[in-house]
Amino acid sequence: MIARVRAGEPEAYAELVRAHTGLALRAAAALGAGADAEDVVQQAFVKAYCALGRFKDGASFKPWLLSIVANETRNTVRTAARQRTLAGREAALAEAEPLIPESADPAVATLEAERRAALLTALEELSEEHRLVVTYRYLLEMDEPETAQALGWPRGTVKSRLNRALRKMSRLLPDFQPREGGDERE
Repeated sequence: MIARVRAGEPEAYAELVRAHTGLALRAAAALGAGADAEDVVQQAFVKAYCALGRFKDGASFKPWLLSIVANETRNTVRTAARQRTLAGREAALAEAEPLIPESADPAVATLEAERRAALLTALEELSEEHRLVVTYRYLLEMDEPETAQALGWPRGTVKSRLNRALRKMSRLLPDFQPREGGDERE
């Protein structure tokens, strides 16, 4: 697909944008962009397009794009000089993708919403590095190699920071059990 974009096919980049917009929006929202998530994602796609000459052949596009989204989110939050509230993040996540199917049992839906709110509150208590690694690994369902690539960290750093973050979250949320997001490539 990248080769088609580099060859000048505008529809090829449009396909990449369509394929990754939902994930990019969830990433921006989870990382604090709040109501600015769409702007962050649009700017990230523009920057990604302009930087395609530096994209490594054979590399995965998703982690590369998400690292651009993370940088854009940090820049937006820093420029705005404001902290997003938990309620703002929750609303942004809800807008990015429905979290609970409409057909779900109301009791199950309520429990899931409470679990998600508790998780987001606990994430707020983590350092930025720990919040990033948990967000990429579990909320965005990336495996360790993808998380390492997206964050630009060695895989061992991802493992150690993830371990420390999960230990802290287990103290904050004694009943917390992360859901696995695919196979681990050890």
